[in-house]
Amino acid sequence: MAKITLSNDCLTVGVSTFGAEIISVKKGGKERMWQGDAVWDRCAPVLFPICGGLRDGAFVLDGKSYPIPKHGFAKDMEFELENADKTHAVLLLKANSETLKIYPFLFELRVRFVLIDDKIEIKYEVKNADLKQMYFSVGGHESYACKGGIEHFSVIFEKDEPLNASVVAGVLLSGKTVQIPQKGGVLELKNGYFKDDALVFCNLKSRKVTLKNNLSGEETVVWFDGFDYLLLWTVPNEEFLCIEPWCGISDFADCNTDLAHKKGIVSLAPGETSTKTHTIQF
Repeated sequence: MAKITLSNDCLTVGVSTFGAEIISVKKGGKERMWQGDAVWDRCAPVLFPICGGLRDGAFVLDGKSYPIPKHGFAKDMEFELENADKTHAVLLLKANSETLKIYPFLFELRVRFVLIDDKIEIKYEVKNADLKQMYFSVGGHESYACKGGIEHFSVIFEKDEPLNASVVAGVLLSGKTVQIPQKGGVLELKNGYFKDDALVFCNLKSRKVTLKNNLSGEETVVWFDGFDYLLLWTVPNEEFLCIEPWCGISDFADCNTDLAHKKGIVSLAPGETSTKTHTIQF
């Protein structure tokens, strides 16, 4: 495991080769990312080849069951540093004998980080290096520091729209929704919203959200065009909020577990590459 440091006149960013995970973002010397504690010790895991949980902890492909952990395995694997300079880094994970046991595809996952002024562009490039159709999900799980607790913060949606959150049942989705109160596109955060896990939004029109400190006015903006799902998550009374753009979603409680028919799954032909990008502005 190694730490890569990217920097420009606005930001200093630390990225670990373990999991291709952002572990620090400083602006003006102030840390803007959650630094972890005994309750949750991660900062920004990369989710691949699934996002969320699976019914019975496994998927089925061609009649065979493959157990795979929640959010996949990339977050817990060492990536190769393919190239880097002062403001740019590319980390690479390839299929190996261990991944093939639980995910039977030859793949290449590149996570590309680029600093542009006060923004970080995070690009997921997934290549199907196999001779058969490949199915995957990919997503981000960045956690932003919320000093004093999330109830001093709000999330501002790009569009004033109903916030219909899918009801979480364990690691699955129940198929039911509940409307989360908002006014003018502004969601005032409450610890109680997260007592059962995340707020899962499957049908947003917004392609941008802003995390705002209501006391200081400080803002963090997340653009997620090209990602069908957005999740907000924290542990009640902790001082962080995760804003998570996902291409893929947890299984529904009544699904049939066939990976090829999983809701939100991305299908990729042999030799093709899928690219998904989200951008964070501090």
